[in-house]
Amino acid sequence: MPRLTRSHFLTGATIAFGALAVGLISTHAQQPSYKVYVTNEASGDLSIIDPIKQEVIGNAKLGKRPRGIHASLDRKFLYVALSGSPFAPPGTDESKLPPPDRSADGIGVYDIAQNKVTKVLISGPDPEQFDLSKDGKLLYISNEDAAKTTIIDIAAGKIVKEIKVGEEPEGVTTSPNGKFVYVTAEDSGEVNVIDTATQKLLKRVKVGKRPRSVAFLPDSSRAYVTAENDGTVAVMNARTHVFSSVIRLGESGIVKPMGLAMSPDGGTLYVSTGSFKKVFVVDTKTNKVTGDFEVGQRPWGIAVSPDGKLLFTANGPSGDVSVVDLATKTVLKKIKVADRPWGVIVVPQ
Repeated sequence: MPRLTRSHFLTGATIAFGALAVGLISTHAQQPSYKVYVTNEASGDLSIIDPIKQEVIGNAKLGKRPRGIHASLDRKFLYVALSGSPFAPPGTDESKLPPPDRSADGIGVYDIAQNKVTKVLISGPDPEQFDLSKDGKLLYISNEDAAKTTIIDIAAGKIVKEIKVGEEPEGVTTSPNGKFVYVTAEDSGEVNVIDTATQKLLKRVKVGKRPRSVAFLPDSSRAYVTAENDGTVAVMNARTHVFSSVIRLGESGIVKPMGLAMSPDGGTLYVSTGSFKKVFVVDTKTNKVTGDFEVGQRPWGIAVSPDGKLLFTANGPSGDVSVVDLATKTVLKKIKVADRPWGVIVVPQ
């Protein structure tokens, strides 16, 4: 048997340490750098998804009909639109609906560390979607039943202004440069442009039938707006606020564009299409559709991972979230959440 020298022990220790280091690096690399949060409209709760395990790792009660969702700039809180208005999908006879519970309306403030809603901000009636100001101090909220946009001072917890907009406002998006807020009005078929410096309505722009969501290019030069009942995405010059062109996804009444998600580099736009079950892919350099893929039942909420590799869609009727590999355009998994998932966001840790 050969005699073991000191160098043998050092070599063995070095190898062992190296293997341990590699193992630690590998383990660290597998840790998610973000989490996925999903609002479930019918069950009134939040589902928390680990994107590495691709499973639900937590949940929390939110309130009635949670829909729109955004994170605070410091990523310590989630803001969630809560509504006491009864469910009223297209075609509903509203005369037969029960009266709204206005005590349930508000913007829930969910503390991520405590895993619970710690307070509810007054919001105006029936908040559905909203966005933050660039400095994270204000919320711009669509009040669908009142045809107005409410502006909330988060720290003060009070309404600072109400702006009259088109009928049935829904989508709300702040431009990346923070200068404008675009609010879609479903019944009016328009985008309402709010100047954030003056907090006044600057312009109304017709974009198509039943506009839903808005997404901007990262440089704030262009905006995209889904027109659900036209089967199109309207393209707007976001500097002059002029409607410029249309991207047709398919036959109106069959393909129903709903939610929008922009890739981190701004080169690709993803469009969910509700009952058509698909996500369409748009090249923002050419404004051409480059493909589509099926994701699940009535995808609405949609979000892209910070690295641009995965896409998540909230599929309401089936109560699940699809995880899509964007390199192959295939669904890796459908994660069961709760009843009627609506909004989905990714929040870096």
